[in-house]
Amino acid sequence: MLSIPQLIIAILLYFVLFFGIGFILNMVLRSTWTMAIIYPLVVIFMVDDAGFFSYFSSPGESFSALGSDLVSLATADIIILLSGLAGAILSGIAIRMLRVRGYQMF
Repeated sequence: MLSIPQLIIAILLYFVLFFGIGFILNMVLRSTWTMAIIYPLVVIFMVDDAGFFSYFSSPGESFSALGSDLVSLATADIIILLSGLAGAILSGIAIRMLRVRGYQMF
């Protein structure tokens, strides 16, 4: 069980972490929504215990385990993961705004 200060710090950390990673990826790859597209895959690998190749070797078991793992997340975990998604989306918006204003990154 997370306390309120731990929850607030975790929300800020995930937001800043995925904003920074998304900003750098979008800048280097010269795209806008790279991290927002990759983020669901990152969440799947964080939540599920199955390996990457198990989705190809035994997809039925892997996807059902993924579904049960996603449903069993606590409310605090969902809020933290949503803050990471918000950071990834805002990094795309920031890159887009900078490009519209004439800044050419790489």
